Amino acid sequence: MIKPADKRALVNWDVFVDNMNRAAPVDLTETPLQKAARISALEAYPEHWFQYYFSKFYTAEPAPFHLRSTQRVLNNPEWFEARPWSRELSKSGRTMMEVLYLAMTGKKRNIILASNNSSNAIRLLLPYKTILEKNSRLINDYGVQQSIGNWKADEFITRNGVAFRALGAGESPRGTRNDEIRPDCIIVDDFDTDEQCRNPELVEQAYDWLERALIPTRSISVPLLVIFNGNIIAEDCCMLRAMAVADFYEIVNIRDENGKSTWPNKNTEAYIDTALRFLSYKAIQGEYYNNPITEGKVFKEIHFKAIRPLKEYRFLVSYTDPSYKSGRKNDFKATCLMGKWKDEYHVIRQYCQQTTTANMLAWHYEIMSLVNGAVPLYMLIEWPWIDDSLKLEIAKANKHFKRSLPLTPDPRKKPEKFYRIESSLEPINRNGKLYFNQAIKDTPDMKACEAQFKALSQTSRAHDDGPDSVEGAKATIDSKTISNTGGMQVLPPIKNSKRV
Repeated sequence: MIKPADKRALVNWDVFVDNMNRAAPVDLTETPLQKAARISALEAYPEHWFQYYFSKFYTAEPAPFHLRSTQRVLNNPEWFEARPWSRELSKSGRTMMEVLYLAMTGKKRNIILASNNSSNAIRLLLPYKTILEKNSRLINDYGVQQSIGNWKADEFITRNGVAFRALGAGESPRGTRNDEIRPDCIIVDDFDTDEQCRNPELVEQAYDWLERALIPTRSISVPLLVIFNGNIIAEDCCMLRAMAVADFYEIVNIRDENGKSTWPNKNTEAYIDTALRFLSYKAIQGEYYNNPITEGKVFKEIHFKAIRPLKEYRFLVSYTDPSYKSGRKNDFKATCLMGKWKDEYHVIRQYCQQTTTANMLAWHYEIMSLVNGAVPLYMLIEWPWIDDSLKLEIAKANKHFKRSLPLTPDPRKKPEKFYRIESSLEPINRNGKLYFNQAIKDTPDMKACEAQFKALSQTSRAHDDGPDSVEGAKATIDSKTISNTGGMQVLPPIKNSKRV
């Protein structure tokens, strides 16, 4: 029984394929020899084959990771490939083109598509069924595919004898045969669910079904191709388990380690920025960076209140975690301005952005203007990031702002970051001794920093530059308070030439 949502999806695919046929008509003037030569040439170059038969899918040139993965899948009959690819990187679309290529060229004969439930598996199989029914170019070159009597939404066999079946997790795959042919191609798509991943027993149960029921339907003597599509949505999920046993996997995020689109021909930087602008840090990391975040493992919440007048602090510390490179967008740069009042640590200003070094330095001049000589001010940056390139950037900034930036490196030999942040900040946060300025609570920088605090855990790959800057400021305050050494730089007030 097809559910109403699946019927609507089928109608949508009908329209899609009809439009594709109009955009890519069949050449009826070809001779049989010309047609045979063209088909042979297309089959020799799968990317050309994809582009010819699926013109409406082929809206952008594939990225290098697409080409590498397709080459592995098509050239290895016995193969297990996991694709932990971000949303918008065409996991399902590319897999469909590859599987239909293998089906039409006779390399695979019995294909199972498995998902988290039966309805979802049928929905994912619908485009295969509709294309086999209506794609005019496939029909022209490989013959009519729709058979009589073996053509249902969840299971169908083409006239060329290729079987397709949709299965939901937990359903019995036993007896899945196409004549004497056991399954030789298994696609696992959209298999993990949020609810399932909250319960390790359900994850174990789902993956056990794959290992003990689905994959053993194969024939030992016939090569099996397994393609596992999805995202890493939890610290324990079926995708991670599949990656552990796969012949190959490649994690591909929406942006690479240098902050650039991994598929720029389709997803431009502007498109990505627009798509992600309303999403939380947690959602972005989970859906587009294969980085699931469980909030509140260390910091369940952080506290805000109004700060004291600056003159009530004995001194202030500005501490910066500069990330790595000037143009690197994928890391955050963070600067914290902190003071200690009685036994409380107050974050007066917090900057936390994916930005350039020039913009990061501009924060420091803002801090200097804010403090304006009211109290002594230390300005530190994580060692060893005062290098020649940073010195040049500082020189340019000094010239632009017409002030000298008294930035010095943190001389500490730092312990491992997570334990350092947890041991230093969690106790004072839990005991109500760490406060952030109420006035900055709703700023984008503070929201980014707060999200990083809540995402912090020993196993998380979430950014932690904001918390690191806060830890650096606190450690510096503690050191200066204990040592009470000289050398503070008291910045003179900015002169206002308009003041009489």
